[in-house]
Amino acid sequence: MNHHRRKWLMNLATMGGLSAVAPFLIRDVLAMGNRVYPQGMRKVQGVVKVNEQQAQQDTLVKAGDRVTTGDNSLAIFVLGRDAYMLRSNSMLEIAGDGGIVSSLNLLAGKMLSVFGKGEKKIMVPTATVGIRGTAVYAEVEPQRCYICTCYGKVEISTTKDPSIKESITTYKHDSPRYIYASGETMIAKAPVINHTDDELFMLEALVGRTPAFYVPGEYQGGNPY
Repeated sequence: MNHHRRKWLMNLATMGGLSAVAPFLIRDVLAMGNRVYPQGMRKVQGVVKVNEQQAQQDTLVKAGDRVTTGDNSLAIFVLGRDAYMLRSNSMLEIAGDGGIVSSLNLLAGKMLSVFGKGEKKIMVPTATVGIRGTAVYAEVEPQRCYICTCYGKVEISTTKDPSIKESITTYKHDSPRYIYASGETMIAKAPVINHTDDELFMLEALVGRTPAFYVPGEYQGGNPY
């Protein structure tokens, strides 16, 4: 394993940065080197269902599936070169063809996701987000949704009027947005909330990568807000 990769993983372990989300991870990631992590559920906490069936570690997730989480629950899974974390009370529908994911419909809850190369869409009730090899945190609320482009480039368009759109390119959580269901201002600036750089390191490690903002030899995890 690359020395710098081992160093930041051990820093995370020492600081407890991953203890809340994936206590199994440090041992396994140190062992995996640069290999792509196995597909499917990597952590299942509480009530996590794939197509209404309770998931276990290693349960596969594929295009066409619906993943849901209950109260005090958490799901972390790998699909292709992408990795996802669903928090409590979330519902995600995954669309695609021939095993290739084309869109992700977050109907409820909170999702942090990191993506390999290729174009996809994230849909929330108030917006569609076009992505290409980036990282995104999304939250669904009754009258608005939240999108943080953690790094990379996206295009956000509102559900009510797709002509209202914004292209965003960020290095590190530079331009979070609220997207409203209605009102005079449909896309508005927002703070960085409810997700951490440690979680991004963890998800990227599951697919053999590091976050785009990572500088080799420097730990850059922690809490961005």
